[in-house]
Amino acid sequence: MVIADGVQRAGFAQGKLDAHYSVTLAGLPVGRGGWMVEIGDDHFTATANGATAGLMRVFASGHGESSARGAISGGQVVSSNYAANIFTDRKYDEIRMVIQSGTVKEFMVEPPTVVTPDRVPITEAHRRGVFDPMTASLMRVPGAGDTLAPQACQRTLSIFDGRMRYDLQLAFKRLDRVRSDVGYQGTVVVCALQYLPIAGHIPERAAIKYLAGLRDMEMWLAPIFGTRMVVPYRVSIPTPLGTGVLQATQFVSVPQPPKASAKTQ
Repeated sequence: MVIADGVQRAGFAQGKLDAHYSVTLAGLPVGRGGWMVEIGDDHFTATANGATAGLMRVFASGHGESSARGAISGGQVVSSNYAANIFTDRKYDEIRMVIQSGTVKEFMVEPPTVVTPDRVPITEAHRRGVFDPMTASLMRVPGAGDTLAPQACQRTLSIFDGRMRYDLQLAFKRLDRVRSDVGYQGTVVVCALQYLPIAGHIPERAAIKYLAGLRDMEMWLAPIFGTRMVVPYRVSIPTPLGTGVLQATQFVSVPQPPKASAKTQ
């Protein structure tokens, strides 16, 4: 069975997550969203949606959705397809990717990224050994002990989102406690988060310089029960207008028993 705070005691290797998130800036609501994840014995699916809310709707309205699916191999998630659509008052953005063994075989972005001399070009090498943004959020903790331990943060996420190639470096900071409005109550692992742009960006752009220079971003990780996966529960990013926070208000995860094989039915 699985007991509190993510300690796994027996043979589940499958689980589901139904999470809702709020987004605030300097304490004011600016967005909300939902995330559904299903981890099977040999596959995974994840879907997310979000929309502007509160004060942000005064300036612009928008909504988006994204999805990823793929295989479970050696306990790790291996993406095969990723899609994202973002709609705002002023534009529409669409991304499609086909990924095989960590290599992006096909991708489409609409509208196309404008190629300029000051933008770092994306090469074929930048599309190898990468995750899409959603699959990167499904992080397996190695070993057989508690998933809520410092090693949950010991990783670098190599991400290609269709327009940019970047790394997210995680490092352990501390353990903390959370209490969701609905669902999970218990320990989370708090990781320091650092953004490292690699390609597809314009280095002199102010937003890129700002994000790359931040050293006080955090990502809080909580477990998907029934698996050795941890996923973001909270992300905080300081901005010139105040701290931006994405945080779960509902975080309901449940283990799923392995499917019976033909020999045991």
